[in-house]
Amino acid sequence: MKAPPGRAELEGLKRGAGPDAAELARRLRRDTQGEVFFDAASRGRYATDASIYQIMPVGVFVPRSTQDVATAMAIARELQVPLLSRGAGSSQCGQTTGAALVIDHSKHLRKVLSVDAPALRATVEPGLVLDHLNTQLKPHGLWFPVDVSTSAQATLGGMAGNNSCGSRSIAYGNMVHNVAGIDAWLADGTLAKFGPLESLGARERGIADFVRDLADTHRTQIEEHWPKVMRRVAGYNLDIFLPQSERPYTDDGRVNLAHLLVGSEGTLAITERLHLRLSPLPRAKVLGVLNFASFHAAMDSAQHIVKLGPSAVELVDRTMIELARANPAFRPVIEAALIGRPEAILLVEFSGDERGGLLRQLRQLVELMSDLGHPGCVVEMPDEAPQKALWEVRKAGLNIMMSLKGDGKPVSFIEDCAVPLQHLAGYTDALTEVFARHGTRGTWYAHASVGTLHVRPILDMRQGGPNGGAAKMRAIAEEAAALVRRYKGAYSGEHGDGLCRGEWVRWQFGPALDDALRAIKQHLDPGKLLNPGKIIDPPRMDDASLFRYAPGYRTIPLQPVFDWSAWNVQNDPVTEATTAPGTGGDSTGGLAKAVEMCNNNGHCRKFDAGTMCPSYRVTRDEVHLTRGRANTLRLALSGQIEGGLTSDAVQAALDLCVGCKGCRRDCPTGVDMARMKLEYTAQRAASHGVSLLDRL
Repeated sequence: MKAPPGRAELEGLKRGAGPDAAELARRLRRDTQGEVFFDAASRGRYATDASIYQIMPVGVFVPRSTQDVATAMAIARELQVPLLSRGAGSSQCGQTTGAALVIDHSKHLRKVLSVDAPALRATVEPGLVLDHLNTQLKPHGLWFPVDVSTSAQATLGGMAGNNSCGSRSIAYGNMVHNVAGIDAWLADGTLAKFGPLESLGARERGIADFVRDLADTHRTQIEEHWPKVMRRVAGYNLDIFLPQSERPYTDDGRVNLAHLLVGSEGTLAITERLHLRLSPLPRAKVLGVLNFASFHAAMDSAQHIVKLGPSAVELVDRTMIELARANPAFRPVIEAALIGRPEAILLVEFSGDERGGLLRQLRQLVELMSDLGHPGCVVEMPDEAPQKALWEVRKAGLNIMMSLKGDGKPVSFIEDCAVPLQHLAGYTDALTEVFARHGTRGTWYAHASVGTLHVRPILDMRQGGPNGGAAKMRAIAEEAAALVRRYKGAYSGEHGDGLCRGEWVRWQFGPALDDALRAIKQHLDPGKLLNPGKIIDPPRMDDASLFRYAPGYRTIPLQPVFDWSAWNVQNDPVTEATTAPGTGGDSTGGLAKAVEMCNNNGHCRKFDAGTMCPSYRVTRDEVHLTRGRANTLRLALSGQIEGGLTSDAVQAALDLCVGCKGCRRDCPTGVDMARMKLEYTAQRAASHGVSLLDRL
């Protein structure tokens, strides 16, 4: 494995070494119409995503127009400040954290620019949310079918940067299969149009020729080392000229240069607009829920089920079932799908235009399960309402899993390895044994149809030493990598490289191909200005100095007004049982641990359902998200914002909270910002006195 970056380079990654930030902020305010944030609290809110990492950015820029983006890029290029594009900030691997100028596309650059229904095409801005696009497409009888579980908050630009996949990828493919073109700024400011080879301009043809020459030079290595599975999102798509995937990138076999950018994590260009392939909405769906007495049996059955042509085969394991049953909103839904007490269930969906044919497929599924030795295991759901309710439980899988109280949390770093279906049962059995050897366990769910199961072992990243979270993460990752190699799979099948898997790119592809990927980066971004430290020259995944909760993480002592002891607990990584309230060692009596229940998944960014969060729905500002407020409180309680809990920064973040309790109900991890605001108000009054406004 290639050595990690040198100390000076790594320190630059962490701290944003470079010119005076004040000059950058001044130029942005003078020359653009965008919003500019360089204060500690704003930067801290953008220092994290849904991963375990935290890196303070140089500053935050929220452009109002594409011209603002181009101008900001020119200023940053002149001042040699790195750039990091951001959408919803829901990455699980650290792709959207870095010591750079963060450009947040999600507030203003979110329009549907055009829809050509007969041609099944749409052109959109990168900050547009997937659900919002599909709402506009529905009257046309169309949808964009990369149905990620975070569809209520995920932006199309982020999905392209990550090469995202959805539950129905077995039928519709990954993001790369559904992108027809990308218009993007190169590092030198050129607005390039990436698309089919025959449509390229001179600059774009030069890029294509360069990549094709690399592919030709490394043909043998590509054929030898490239994973032969559909779910592979590591590195760059050098194989566009020598396809290796189970599913070709294009239907007609033509090469599309836009596919080089898909999955590149913003390291090669910054997206101006995306040209998307659309699909007709299926007119009917039926669902069969398969109940298994053993996890192994469920995994072994997947390879046979896919031969029936389902549009989805999704796993929910015993732990997830019990967590769903413990949630009053989910209990009746999940119990309607169960027969007895299964160790795992598979959600098998068939979709199409003719309902009678789908019902016949459902009967074939019942017959298949009997033939496989599992008679009477199928709960048939031919009606739409119960199907939709059960899919909502599945989509909430990650958030249900992350609701565990205590310092030990399910950690994302091997959660999307992909293996061929015939090896899925063997792989999951072996990885379960790995977890047991390291004193933890994993909760399994997600995409059994394509051999990509999401699993996160419970680790305490605050604990240092040989038995600490970082040490166990490294050991588990190395053993998981060996299993992936044994079963000829991909180390990342969906969530990308970021900070937690970047160092494994060289391991996956070998030194020669890693050098080829490095050459692509050098050709398109010779100054290393675009999202540095991702894919090329990444840090070590277990560098604790990059963690949000490092072993040295501490909170300031504080006597709370309210009783937060229910959160002041620890947990057992195997049983998930928690200790008695008040025994967690929290110096704030449990307040900090309650705040830290926010895992930054961005569920509070949704607009189309629930209540959370009314102030964000008006302002669209990160500071007014439940996530933004929780991050502000976390930074204050850990001494990362001057003035602590009663600082003006906290006051500004909580000022527009209306105390509606929508977050308590809608947040999957139960963050109760209304109660936290009352705690802050009492603490502020004790230290600053009661304001005239509060007296009135």
